[in-house]
Amino acid sequence: MIIGIPKETKNNEARVSMAPDSIKKLSKLGYVIYIESGAGIESSFTDEHYKDAGASIKDKQSIYTSDIIIKINALSSDELAMVESGKTIVCFFQIKDEINNINEYLNKKITLISMSHVPRTTLAQNMDALSSQSNIAGYKASIIGADHISKYMPLLMTAAGTIKPAKVLILGAGVAGLAAIATCKRLGAQVYAFDVRSVVKEQVESLGAKFIEVESETDEGSGEGGYAKEVSEDYKKRQGELIKDTIKEMDLIITTALIPERPAPKLIDKDMVESMQPGSAVIDLAALNGGNCELTKCDEIINHNNVIIDGRSNFPGTMPMHSSQLYAKNVYNLLNHMFKEEKKLNMEDEITNGSILINKGVVNNKILQQFLDQEK
Repeated sequence: MIIGIPKETKNNEARVSMAPDSIKKLSKLGYVIYIESGAGIESSFTDEHYKDAGASIKDKQSIYTSDIIIKINALSSDELAMVESGKTIVCFFQIKDEINNINEYLNKKITLISMSHVPRTTLAQNMDALSSQSNIAGYKASIIGADHISKYMPLLMTAAGTIKPAKVLILGAGVAGLAAIATCKRLGAQVYAFDVRSVVKEQVESLGAKFIEVESETDEGSGEGGYAKEVSEDYKKRQGELIKDTIKEMDLIITTALIPERPAPKLIDKDMVESMQPGSAVIDLAALNGGNCELTKCDEIINHNNVIIDGRSNFPGTMPMHSSQLYAKNVYNLLNHMFKEEKKLNMEDEITNGSILINKGVVNNKILQQFLDQEK
């Protein structure tokens, strides 16, 4: 079975879907690996690195006729047109953003494995690419945030006087949020965190941050698989008031709140931004899904009322070597799990079934089917 690794074509994407060390492992499992020339150069992996790992350097057309095509980003229309019928594609895939291309996948009887939909279970932890990339995003957002603001992050006692530590608010305590909390604490900031899921309070406090929460008799923000879910209008109102009161004192805000296959919830409005101190900053890690801040512009850094709002959508891509290595390991672990026996899929397996949106041209996901029904 041939695996093809194309060069990523999306703007500002420096990652590659397979690193040389994972190619060695795939080769040992009996796969033949084709990689497009130059695919890993922006991640510091040369064609020679891939040759030494056992891959063959091929042209784009050969890559897209492989049995399994592994990417990071979903295929563009042009890329999808090059894929032959009956092939398997592995990539991050948000249904809401790719719905216009779904019929092409169905007509070509493609099997679509989405790294965005790998079940978040204990057994699947080493296959969870969303978590590995979010971890990097939370770390890098903290470093960039420290660069944006006009203050030191830590408490400093100098001969000239004492400098108070910066105050940082993390909105959303998932993987990215927890990574941001840990990094900002290591940088010496006073860290506060908010999440609609009260169950994450212990994790937040274990990292040294103060958890701010909306008082509620139920844990209405907790959804399936540990994800957040839509909350009631009453909760949203109280949430907005709490964030509004807190945000005025913050020097840096890192927002990470996402709801699967939905637009990102708006947590910061224009008035809140204008209440912030001059020289402060917002880093919106939900920018690709519309942003948690009303003023965020995807893939732009703007200055509003002397507050920087950073809406770059691909922080993992700013650390392409490690993000590519981790993504490749996630994909390797998933393929090793899914194709254990005679390279055939076991659709009874929870991880396999949950990760496959389309199986040989047949819809295999409830959310995808709902999107298709809405299109009719």
